[in-house]
Amino acid sequence: MLSAKSLFQEILDNDESFRLFCSIAASGESQGGWENARIAALVPPAQARLAPKVARHGADEDKHGRIFTALLRKRGLEPAEIPDDTDYTMLLEGLGIGLAHEKLRRDEPLSEGDLLIYLVHSRVTEQRASEEMVTLKRFFGDHPDLGRAVKMISNDEDNHLAYCHEELLRLSGAGHGRPIRALLRESALAEIKVYRNVSLAVMSRMAAILGWSRAKYGLLALGIHGRYVYERLGGWRRMVRLRMPERRDALGGGPAGAAPEFA
Repeated sequence: MLSAKSLFQEILDNDESFRLFCSIAASGESQGGWENARIAALVPPAQARLAPKVARHGADEDKHGRIFTALLRKRGLEPAEIPDDTDYTMLLEGLGIGLAHEKLRRDEPLSEGDLLIYLVHSRVTEQRASEEMVTLKRFFGDHPDLGRAVKMISNDEDNHLAYCHEELLRLSGAGHGRPIRALLRESALAEIKVYRNVSLAVMSRMAAILGWSRAKYGLLALGIHGRYVYERLGGWRRMVRLRMPERRDALGGGPAGAAPEFA
């Protein structure tokens, strides 16, 4: 029977597909770590209170990248090269979503508008990350190798999402509500398109590695397109709602812990 859990299990059981999966995840998390570290260094003086939280966010992302790399090394695998069409972060940047890497490489303070773009981008992408980790935790929370890792990362992603809600609500209350709403809509609609395209690219490579039949891959592709249609028709709205989180000051508790001790 074709199910999400059976597909993930198939990818997990094969060294080459597991290598690609962890490499893509490690690359994305490491990019996020670098971006947040640069943003923390460039926070404008008027928003200096945000700098340690942004730095904590980046430290968490770096930690996640090291965790996925440690999972590879535990199986004696080296990271794989990341195909361009699976690079979620850079594809979003190509659509003008988030802060461009070119801007972050300059030693120039960001504006408050830049911080809005950063927080909105994070709110949308952390929604996706949180949902994906909840799925992995449900399937593999008790797995001897993956279980501890997915639980740790899932908790961090929930903290990141809570932080984005709280800070965007604070800035909305300070008079930035209209641009935040516009940016959230633009970012969410771009994200669901990029997520669809990356999902298709990743699954086409998994199909080649695992020898899936055309019918099996076609069914998976149909499901990916179907999810996109659902999100385009209204599912994207979950990515733009703002509500005060139960986890208050989720990134205010000091630096992130060490990474791959579980491995």
